[in-house]
Amino acid sequence: MHVVIPYVVAALLFGLGVYGVLRRRNAVLVLMAVELMLNAVNLILVTADVSLRSALTGVAVESWARPAAAAPGTGGVLALFVIVLAAAEVGVGLAIILQYYRMRKAVVVDDVRLDRDEDTDEERVAG
Repeated sequence: MHVVIPYVVAALLFGLGVYGVLRRRNAVLVLMAVELMLNAVNLILVTADVSLRSALTGVAVESWARPAAAAPGTGGVLALFVIVLAAAEVGVGLAIILQYYRMRKAVVVDDVRLDRDEDTDEERVAG
């Protein structure tokens, strides 16, 4: 199999994720788009690891190089770290979205106010 195919698929996934982050208004769909981008990075890590290992087959191990007896699959290990990061991102992101939904009854990203207005806070407490 050509190594170009996974790179093109990863680029398409990443582009689709960027488009989802920039165009979507629903916060849950934005999180799903971020997950697409992280999966594209995983695909690139594993593909790069496999392609570099196959390209370096037969190359003499020098004193500065990694020993041949070391554990293979460095790209897979890095992909595992990205998966753990994605799980933490989903956990924190969904907790923030659920709390915002409980307060505002909507998860539209365009309506999220990042500044704090004291007048509306006092009216909400009084009302």
